[in-house]
Amino acid sequence: QVQLVESGGGLVQAGGSLRLSCAASGRRTFSRYAMGWFRQAPGKERDFVAAIALNGGSTAYADSVKGRFTISRDNAKNTVYLQMNSLKPEDTAVYYCAADAGYNSLVRGGPDYWGQGTQVTVSS
Repeated sequence: QVQLVESGGGLVQAGGSLRLSCAASGRRTFSRYAMGWFRQAPGKERDFVAAIALNGGSTAYADSVKGRFTISRDNAKNTVYLQMNSLKPEDTAVYYCAADAGYNSLVRGGPDYWGQGTQVTVSS
C-alpha cells in the first residue's frame, strides 16, 4: 500500500501559478508507481489531469492543461509535483494525487491509490 498526501493548493488570481506536491509513503518503493493528478470541480466528475511513468520517462496531459501544467517526480524524495502556470478560473477544483502500479491504468482513470485532495481556486 501507499499513502499520498497533497499540499500546495490555495487561492490564486487568473494568470497566476501554483505548484502542488504529493508526498508518498508506504511499504512499496515509490519508484515502482506511476503517479498522476486528477481534479474534480463542484458538480462534475473527477477528470484526469496528468500522469508520469515510473522513471519519469513518459508523461501525459489532458488537452485542457497541455502547455500550462507540468508533472514531475523526485524518486529520492518520494514526491510528485504539478506545476500549474497561466491558471484559469476553470481550473478551480479539488486536485487529487494518484498512484498505480501501471501507467496505462492510471491514465485511464483507475488508479489503485488516492490522496485526500487539495483545493485550488482561481479567481477571475
